[in-house]
Amino acid sequence: MKAVIPVAGIGSRLRPHTHTQPKSLVPVAGTPILGHIIDRVVAAGVEEFVFVIGYLGEKIKHYVRRYHPELRAEFVVQDPREGIAHALWLAREQFRHDTDGVLILLGDTIVDVDLKAILQDPGSVLAVQEVKTPSMFGLVETGPGGRVLKVVEKPRIPKSNYAMVGLYKLAHPEVLAVALERLIDENLRTYDEFQLTDALMLMIQQGEEMTTATVDSWFDCGRKDTLLEANARLLRRPDAMRRREYPEFANTIIIPPVSIGKDCQISNSIIGPNVAIGDKTIIQHTVLSDSIIGSYSELRQAVMHDCIVGSDSSFRGVNHSLNIGDNTEIDYS
Repeated sequence: MKAVIPVAGIGSRLRPHTHTQPKSLVPVAGTPILGHIIDRVVAAGVEEFVFVIGYLGEKIKHYVRRYHPELRAEFVVQDPREGIAHALWLAREQFRHDTDGVLILLGDTIVDVDLKAILQDPGSVLAVQEVKTPSMFGLVETGPGGRVLKVVEKPRIPKSNYAMVGLYKLAHPEVLAVALERLIDENLRTYDEFQLTDALMLMIQQGEEMTTATVDSWFDCGRKDTLLEANARLLRRPDAMRRREYPEFANTIIIPPVSIGKDCQISNSIIGPNVAIGDKTIIQHTVLSDSIIGSYSELRQAVMHDCIVGSDSSFRGVNHSLNIGDNTEIDYS
């Protein structure tokens, strides 16, 4: 079985970070989003990958080859970018004849689920999670026995609150390929793009049976707020907490969970909780919490929370020397 991962998007909701790198390479909990995805798929036994690249695609190639040199990876270019179904249509010849099915994962979503069990299921499986704002997602409507009756993209009047979370195991790749070809040939778009949801609905109408699997955790990394939430939740995972050790830093307090990269210089600071710091970063006289800091960056005299700082960046705050008398209030906010 091959894993197909579309990673061609420009990530406009994560600008300015995606001006210089693809969205899937933005770090979360010390590892790029794509690294988390690859780790989970490889651990489930999948060895062949197809990456649909576009925006800054060469950086994706370089990262994959450096992160997992032994990975059997193919790269397909999507240009122009016209939706997930369009990306899969471009890659259809890479998977349509695979008799063991195809695994599709979106490149900006990290999912915790028993992936081995999904892969061993002989049928088609859609990963889902219950959500509070269903109109913002592609939804699944099920019937008796959990069989999927309908999938719909961001409906105005939702009839379900189970959202598809960006992981799909489809038992019959040829049926998917035919559905994708129909979307493109007939120019069937939703919200001006070719949607995977529409291709899945065509498959259901042709008799493809699908069931759902509820995920343990779902980390949507497409926006600043959700990226920081994913960073905090991944850092707090028990397995991550157990294997984490911190070097001795001068006059510095570390409040776990914190991930600190290699060769960092930190002094006179308070770091944490929920902070991930890249390699070779310098932090001095700083209070830092709930943030992601890239590699080769510098922070000095700063009080920072809920921040994302890219690599090779520098921030110097204001250092105050004050002589304050009675009955005084100072508010720098």
